[in-house]
Amino acid sequence: MLKIGLIPFFLLLFTHVQSQNFYNRDTIQLIEIFFSFSNWDAQLDANEASETYIYADSVRINGEVFDSCGVRYKGNSSYDPFSQKNPFHIELNTIKANQDYHGITDLKLSNGYKDPSMIREILSYQILSQYMDCPGSNFARVYINGEYRGVYTNNESISKDFNLVHYYLKDTYFKCNPMGGAGPGSNASPDLKYLGADSSAYTNAYELKSDFGWNRMLSLCSILNNDFQNIENVLDIDRAIWMLAFNNVLVNLDSYSGAFRQNYYLSWDINGRFVPTVWDLNMSFGGFPGGTGTGTTVPTTLDPFSNANSINHPLIKQILADPMYKRMYMAHVRTIVEETFANGAYETWAQNLMNLADSSIQADPYKFFTYSQFLNGLTTAVTFGGGPGGGTSIPGITALMDARVQFLSTHPDYTLQAPTILNHGASSTPLLYGTTVTILTTTNNETAVYLGYRGNHQLQFNRIQMYDDGLHNDGVAGDHIYGVEVPIDGLTFEYYIYADNANAGIFSPARAEHEYHSLSVVFPAPAVGSVLINELLAVNDALLFDPSGEDDDWIELINTTNAAIDLAGFYLSDDPLDLVQWAIPAGTVIPANGYLLIWADKDMAQEGLHASFKLSSDGEYVYLSHGTNVHDQVAFGPQLANISFARCPDAGLDFATIIPTPLATNNCQIGTPENGMLQIQIYPNPVSDQLTIANQEENTTLQIYDLNGRQILTQPLIPGNNVIDTVEWSSGFYVLKMQAEKGMQLIKLIKN
Repeated sequence: MLKIGLIPFFLLLFTHVQSQNFYNRDTIQLIEIFFSFSNWDAQLDANEASETYIYADSVRINGEVFDSCGVRYKGNSSYDPFSQKNPFHIELNTIKANQDYHGITDLKLSNGYKDPSMIREILSYQILSQYMDCPGSNFARVYINGEYRGVYTNNESISKDFNLVHYYLKDTYFKCNPMGGAGPGSNASPDLKYLGADSSAYTNAYELKSDFGWNRMLSLCSILNNDFQNIENVLDIDRAIWMLAFNNVLVNLDSYSGAFRQNYYLSWDINGRFVPTVWDLNMSFGGFPGGTGTGTTVPTTLDPFSNANSINHPLIKQILADPMYKRMYMAHVRTIVEETFANGAYETWAQNLMNLADSSIQADPYKFFTYSQFLNGLTTAVTFGGGPGGGTSIPGITALMDARVQFLSTHPDYTLQAPTILNHGASSTPLLYGTTVTILTTTNNETAVYLGYRGNHQLQFNRIQMYDDGLHNDGVAGDHIYGVEVPIDGLTFEYYIYADNANAGIFSPARAEHEYHSLSVVFPAPAVGSVLINELLAVNDALLFDPSGEDDDWIELINTTNAAIDLAGFYLSDDPLDLVQWAIPAGTVIPANGYLLIWADKDMAQEGLHASFKLSSDGEYVYLSHGTNVHDQVAFGPQLANISFARCPDAGLDFATIIPTPLATNNCQIGTPENGMLQIQIYPNPVSDQLTIANQEENTTLQIYDLNGRQILTQPLIPGNNVIDTVEWSSGFYVLKMQAEKGMQLIKLIKN
């Protein structure tokens, strides 16, 4: 069984689509900030160094008002206390925790510093989004107290929510920027060097944005520098290679590839490895004056292997020193150049962005460049003459990239002949879950061919070698048809092909691993009634704890057959309009005549099985479906704490409220509780040696049950104090049932 409950991809995709509407590149957002005081700029300046918020009376986003929001200035070189246009970080939920705009709580607004075209950031993210996960970005018109402050770039915040949507986990992530900023005076760099086993050596270079993670960061740095053969255990190497290829082609040197080795995030994903995310692209396309940190930098002729021997760039050095990774890197460089720049596609995107923002930028009272410089910024170099970094020449984007394409396309390593992947596919379709299939591909000019495959979108690809030896259902040895047999053990089958020779490599699809080929999987449908919802607890008050120590709602399934059942293709839901709300992970087996417990807590990334919904204590429906075919449904009403709703008997037609019996036979003899409270008290609770029951009722009977529903004691209670010896009891939870003439009462007891 998988130890991690995988989050349904379509659920995360829906969440992502909702937030992406706010970052639609074809729109300009309207953001209005209202302060009750006139000296808001001075207050923001005073709080900038400490990164603390001042409070706006309200923030209005496209007409929707949010009360009492946190606002602060952000940025390093882009912030200037004398500027009229500083970048903003707005937090909608600083005071009111439930405030969000389509799921978004943080707004990051960049001011266009050092970008006469005003499109560098948005265009760069548009290009990058083709190859790896990255923030959404678009334009925003910003007003403060009714005054137009100009056009900003609205960039999606990299947060726990971002990480959950893209990497399916949110417990560890780092912002890789020196604390206090990079540049002159900084003695720290997030360069991924190994500085020893003491985390204090890293704290000035990396900002931990979660509650823990330093051991993981130290392990990454150690393996990168000292045990590189195991790098794929701790780093998504493909996305790291895409990041480096992107930085180089676009001359994005305010990044890991530049002198300061910064402006990226590292997030721990559901597969137990770090994933890099690119951040802060306002100085891409040669806008960063700091160079690569190694020798003189000429943006148009930046070598694709820049910093390959730099001791300050161990990620670049180690990747380019590995022959296969180097060939993969150049394959990614070719893909970016050929499908984005050589064909001029980016110029159309750039012009569309400039046309969209034209009138807003023309009216911007605090823009850093003239309107004429904006109009020419796409094609012509502009000298930035004022403020920090004054006198810097910022290249025109098309002038830079036209020369860049010419340089790269004639580079000796760029022109090396890669293999050709002629076709690929499965030996038979559709794919049947629980079987195996041979994946085949035909290539030319290859030395080796590899298959990357996975059975769930959230899992990392397994990369294995394919064979042309006549022994792997591949035809005749040496015919350039490669094959390998793989298991069909997931909810889907996603794959890519990688082929290389001694000189160059090629992917199919070219954007792999970000894009991939996909084949559908068919799941044998068990008979209706073979698996049922057997018991559920909607109000768990410290009665049972999940592996993370949380007392969450739970659902118990029962297998009514004499054979184990793989629950691939089964779903649980509490929404009749979305029967495939949460997919039970493929490979989850419920034993013959056995039980399975699923936590209904929305904590899908925790150890164990965790559904993407919670149970309502007011009552609702729960559905068990195979695909969209309902196998079982249960309706329940308002629930009491620590009383479950269960079939009586197991797998029967009738339901009753009982003392919970998770993963055990339902004890249907423990009746249904009534709501009346009896005049009975117990103490101490928790108990160690003796329990006293103070009873003021007549004709009262006591029954005590352990957590498995076993009755361990029954006796009458006299009026007054009743003392019970508990020395021999095992530690754990017990339930006391007191039945009197006027009703029944249940009390939970903890034995130390």
